[in-house]
Amino acid sequence: MTVTDPIADMLTRIRNAVMVRHDGVLVPASKMKLSIAKILKDEGFISDYTVLRGKPQRVVKILLKYIGDQPAIAGLERVSKPGLRVYVGRTEIPRVYGGLGVAILSTSKGLVTGQEAWRRNLGGELLCYVW
Repeated sequence: MTVTDPIADMLTRIRNAVMVRHDGVLVPASKMKLSIAKILKDEGFISDYTVLRGKPQRVVKILLKYIGDQPAIAGLERVSKPGLRVYVGRTEIPRVYGGLGVAILSTSKGLVTGQEAWRRNLGGELLCYVW
């Protein structure tokens, strides 16, 4: 089955798994999804991720993180979509929930958080918010 927006599909799978308190979720793998998973792990939103070999395609197993009985991910929101791309410059990078959340940007230097893009003086496509 072809997915029009694979990043939105990944975020929706994670959101649904968190809502029903699953330990992990399987997502079809791509370089961009692996980069997003790496950022989520570095920022403390997920425990870990591993790449598994599937017959038709590789998959990423994302292990979700819970603090007590509350999930570390309170929300995920896709910003730039295939029908409406959203680009921001360095001075326009938003703060998510007053710095408690993370904006993920696709820049010329790869996928980075909003704070990292601001430090490196980069702008790019605003992919999503995680809080």
